[in-house]
Amino acid sequence: MEQPIQNSVCQDAVYKELFFAHARQVRNFLYYKGADSAEAEDVMQEAYLRLWRDCEKVPAEKAKAFLFRVANNLFLDAKKHEQVVLKFQNRQVLRTENEDPQFQLETKELQEQLENAISKLSEKQRTVFLMNRMDKMTYAEIAERLELSVKAVEKRMSLALVQMRKVLKGV
Repeated sequence: MEQPIQNSVCQDAVYKELFFAHARQVRNFLYYKGADSAEAEDVMQEAYLRLWRDCEKVPAEKAKAFLFRVANNLFLDAKKHEQVVLKFQNRQVLRTENEDPQFQLETKELQEQLENAISKLSEKQRTVFLMNRMDKMTYAEIAERLELSVKAVEKRMSLALVQMRKVLKGV
């Protein structure tokens, strides 16, 4: 049987240290993205549960990036679900508004096209794209948060924009 690595995330002491070092940052990150305080707390805890579940696969030096990536993805998934619910609820409201039906249709189609284009990005590209365009984070801030080089962030953003243009042109 293999011996656990000296600084394995699976060790209680290392896991606790990671929790106390980064839990507040992860929670604040989610709060800044638009989660209310309870949702931010729940998503942060779920991210830590997933870190524990995958502790053998995540090196301790990559745990912070793993936590932020998982928290971000969980948050985005929750927001997508909320959008589906809101779309369903707003169907009745859209029918009764006095706006031009053509305008409503074009707005809805554009929103769907954008959501479709974003959903077709790879996870890495989507994360960088949303952090930059939605959170208004600089490439340097994103690089620090995801523990990447600024060049890697630039590359992911460039690829994301190329992919978005292809998807939106094809529509």
